[in-house]
Amino acid sequence: MDKPTQPESVSSVLKVFSILQALGEQKNIGVSELSQRLMMSKATTYRFLQTMKTLGYVTQEDQADKYSLTLKLFELGAKSLEYVDLISLADKEMRLISEQTNEALHLGALDDNSIIYIHKIDSNYSLRMQSKIGRRNPLYSTAIGKVLLAGRDEAFVRETLSDVKFIKHTEKTLENTNQLLSELKVVQEQHYAEDNQEQEPGLRCIAAPIFDRFGSVIAGISISFPTIRFDEQHMSHYVNLLQQAGKNISSELGYKHYPMK
Repeated sequence: MDKPTQPESVSSVLKVFSILQALGEQKNIGVSELSQRLMMSKATTYRFLQTMKTLGYVTQEDQADKYSLTLKLFELGAKSLEYVDLISLADKEMRLISEQTNEALHLGALDDNSIIYIHKIDSNYSLRMQSKIGRRNPLYSTAIGKVLLAGRDEAFVRETLSDVKFIKHTEKTLENTNQLLSELKVVQEQHYAEDNQEQEPGLRCIAAPIFDRFGSVIAGISISFPTIRFDEQHMSHYVNLLQQAGKNISSELGYKHYPMK
């Protein structure tokens, strides 16, 4: 009876992590020693090391047959921990706003050319926005998307949206990158963004940025509500709540110069 074999892709992943673990246990190890330890052929080990070197996870000492890990894995781990801290810190602030407004709160981050919701608190009303953690939405038609892009230069915005088709979700949806760039200038000046029925008819959102310790916008916090439940007199109050929350979260992450409206 034939033994079940692993798919080649799974086998490759296992080999990669075996190499990473070995390099983590011993710095500056040669191909021959590494291949013997992992019971892999020297040619296979060398091929994987060179690929990992190209990707920036492994470094080779000059042209010597010695390899070690770079700090790239550490950077990835630090980013992961940052998001764990971010969600925990944001949850506290979002619940405070929820208690005062009873409206839906979302925390979103940039992922490729869209936003992804990484935390949420539902509205206490029966009429509310339908969303879920892990859901993606466009950058160009959401308040969180706009605050995420407002902290970037024009070249980054154009590159990020180069393959994005601007879909007219409503009659108010922006139609192209030039229109968005014009609005992003306003967002930079006022330090908050709006989605006034641009993603869904009858739904309005306001968002404020969250900064990491280096002053880069890493997330946006927003409040969403049906237009029938909104009074323009609430705008300044909602903006202040979001910006204060953004300031508190950013401060906990190490950024002390949060811009307020």
